[in-house]
Amino acid sequence: MKHLSLLEKLAAILLRDLLTAMRYRAAFWILALTMILEIAGDYYLARAVGSGFQPEGFDYYPFLLIGTSAYTVFLAGINSFVSTIRNAQVTGTLEVLMTTSTSGPTIVLLSAVSAFVGITVHMALYLAVGLALFRVKLQSPNLLGCAVIILISVTVAIAIGILGAALQVLTQKGGAIVWLSGAVGWLFTGIMFPVTALPKPLQAIAVLIPVKYSLDGLRLALLRGASFPELAPSLGVVTAFGVVLLPLSLIFFSYAVRRARLQGTLSFY
Repeated sequence: MKHLSLLEKLAAILLRDLLTAMRYRAAFWILALTMILEIAGDYYLARAVGSGFQPEGFDYYPFLLIGTSAYTVFLAGINSFVSTIRNAQVTGTLEVLMTTSTSGPTIVLLSAVSAFVGITVHMALYLAVGLALFRVKLQSPNLLGCAVIILISVTVAIAIGILGAALQVLTQKGGAIVWLSGAVGWLFTGIMFPVTALPKPLQAIAVLIPVKYSLDGLRLALLRGASFPELAPSLGVVTAFGVVLLPLSLIFFSYAVRRARLQGTLSFY
């Protein structure tokens, strides 16, 4: 019954957000136009760089396309958690939400999950349109491998997003973790250029960031059709990050809510 109740709550949130999105059709067309412009930007940047640049043996355009689309999903997913808490603080509903029978971490997860669904769909469309529009030929891509990598990577993004939500509750500065993730990601995760181009000390930092392994796995699965044994190193590292970070983030969020209640700052923003 408990699981059924949780699924019912999730379905209600998804339906709410779907109906909201359908009411703003202009936003859909603006988003579609923005996506096409971003894809074109990736393509012409790759052309300007030239076909001689093949990072890690990949053509630069699909290398860049996968990097920008995947990291946009990762960053937007993290931001969705912080925004959920921030909006509840601004509207004065956070304290009410945190005192319901549903636990605080569960409420945050349910509120942000629809954003992850929408963002993941956007990523799939981004890749499909980008590959089709500029006629990138794929040879036996491992689509199931891509799906597994994305699913595990979303778990990591959820963990970091919950950490950001906890900081928002404690310090009202949860956006800092979004900013930090963005700044670190563009340099250290191999979005626009291979990590091997970095100086050795910076490469040592890059290996500690889970998104790097997500991008490595996605590129191998989609562009080379890598099998699951070939994807095992990337999958193993990303899974390890998720297993460690998710419970820690939930514990930290629960602590943040308890402390904010004691200090009377739960609804501060």
